[in-house]
Amino acid sequence: MKVLYAAAECAPFFKTGGLGDVAGALPKELVKKGAKLSVVLPYFTKMPERFKEQCEELINFYVDVGWRHQYCGVKRLVMNDVAYYFIENSYYFDRENLYGYDDDGERFAFFSLAIIEMLEKIDLLPDVIHVNDFHTAMIPFLLKEKYQWIEAYRSIKTVLTIHNIEFQGSYSQDLLADFFGMEFDRYYDGAARFGDGVNYLKTGILYADQVNTVSPSYAEEIKTPEFGFGLDGVLRLEQEKLSGILNGIDYEMNDPETDKSIPENFSIHNLVGKKKNKEALQTKMALPIRADVPLIGIVSRLTFQKGFHLILDDLAKLLEKDVQLVLLGTGDPGIENSFNSFSEHYPTKFKAKITFDVDLAQLIYAGSDLFMMPSATEPCGLSQMIAMRYGTLPIIHEVGGLKDTVISFDPVTKTGTGFGFSDFSSYYLLYSTNMAIDLYWNDQNTWTQLMKKAMRKDFSWEKSSRLYMELYQKMVQSS
Repeated sequence: MKVLYAAAECAPFFKTGGLGDVAGALPKELVKKGAKLSVVLPYFTKMPERFKEQCEELINFYVDVGWRHQYCGVKRLVMNDVAYYFIENSYYFDRENLYGYDDDGERFAFFSLAIIEMLEKIDLLPDVIHVNDFHTAMIPFLLKEKYQWIEAYRSIKTVLTIHNIEFQGSYSQDLLADFFGMEFDRYYDGAARFGDGVNYLKTGILYADQVNTVSPSYAEEIKTPEFGFGLDGVLRLEQEKLSGILNGIDYEMNDPETDKSIPENFSIHNLVGKKKNKEALQTKMALPIRADVPLIGIVSRLTFQKGFHLILDDLAKLLEKDVQLVLLGTGDPGIENSFNSFSEHYPTKFKAKITFDVDLAQLIYAGSDLFMMPSATEPCGLSQMIAMRYGTLPIIHEVGGLKDTVISFDPVTKTGTGFGFSDFSSYYLLYSTNMAIDLYWNDQNTWTQLMKKAMRKDFSWEKSSRLYMELYQKMVQSS
C-alpha cells in the first residue's frame, strides 16, 4: 500500500494547529501498519535549519499556474521511516506565516499542481493520495479533470480529510482559467461552483473517492446547517462516502512518565509528581502555593469559536469562589485585553499569559486539576486528550470530538472522565464548573478515581491509524 499524504503543515517542521499535529503523528503510525508512506509539504523557509540541512535536492522543473511559468524544486528528507518531500518555490513559500495572504488561492493551486506533476518525474506513483483541508482539496478534481489523459494516474484513489470545515478556500470563478488553465465547463455544470465562485473544499468533497473528518460526531454535525458552514447540503448528497475517524495524540511527546518539559514525572500508579507540578505551575504563575484549591488551566487560541465569550461572561462569578485559573494563548485582541484586565483585578486567583509557550502549555496540562475547553464547535480537539493523559479533567461543551472523547461526570454513578454541558451558554458552563469544583472540595476519593479513569483512556494513534488503513484498502479494492 503506497500512500502519499499531502498537507500544508506538519510537525515538527512547521505548524499552526491540529492539522500540523496530525500530519506529524499519523504517517509514523501508518508506516508501523505496513504502509509505504510519503508526505508532501510546501518548503516553507521558516522551517528550522536543522531540518533544512538534512534535505537532499531531488529535481527541479517548471509548473504552469495558468499563464505563470513557476519554478518548482523538490527536496527529500527521510525520518522515522517516512519520506518527506518538500515543494520549493520562494515566491510562494518564503513568508512569515503559513496562511492568511491574499494570494493563498494561487499559492495552493501551485502546490496542488506541483504535487501531481512531481509524481511521474520522481517515479512516485501511489495507490492513494490523502489530501487535507482546502489547501490540497483540488487534487482529486485535477486528477480527474486536468490530468485524466495520463494513464498512470487513472488508478490513483483519493481521500479528503476535513480538519475544520470553516476554512474552505472560496475564490473567484476566474481562477479555473487563471490558476489551473482550464475551461469553465466544470464551473457552469456546478461541479466546481459554490455560490458565484469556486470553492476548493466543496470541489474536493465531490471529487474525492472518500471523505472523512476527524471525529464521528463532527462527521454528523457538518451535515447540518448549524455546523456545515454552507456545505451541509453537499455533504448530505455525498454522505455515503463520508465517515469520521477520531484523531489521536502523540504518546511519545505527551507522556507524564517521560515528559522532560515538566518538573516532575508521574504515573497512574504514583501521582505524587502531579502535585509537585501543580506547585511548580502556581510558582511560575505567581499564584499562592496551595494544594487544596482547584486549579483550572486553559491553553488555546483566544477566539469566539473557542467559546471564550462564555468564560468572560461569568468569570467574575467564578473568581468569587476559592479557585485558581491560569490561561495561555493568543488570539482576538478584545478577548486578550479582557483577560489581562481580569488578571490585574484578581492577582491571587487568575493569571493570563498572552503568548505562545510550548513548555508552559505542558506544565498547565500536567499541573492543573481541571482543563476548560468550551468550544462552540470542535472537529476533534487534542487539548482535552492531552489533559486527560496527564490526569487533568476537562470541562467541555459536548460537541464534535469533545463529545467523542470525554465522558461527562454522572453524579449518581460517580463515573466519568470530565465535566460536560450540552447547551452552549455561560450559565451551563458555570454550572458544570461549579459541579467540578464542589467534587474537588468534597469527594477527593471520587476525584482520584475520575483522574485514573481519564489517564487510562487510549488516545494513541494505534486504533485510528488502523481505521485509515482499512479506508485505504476499501478504496483500492473497489477499483
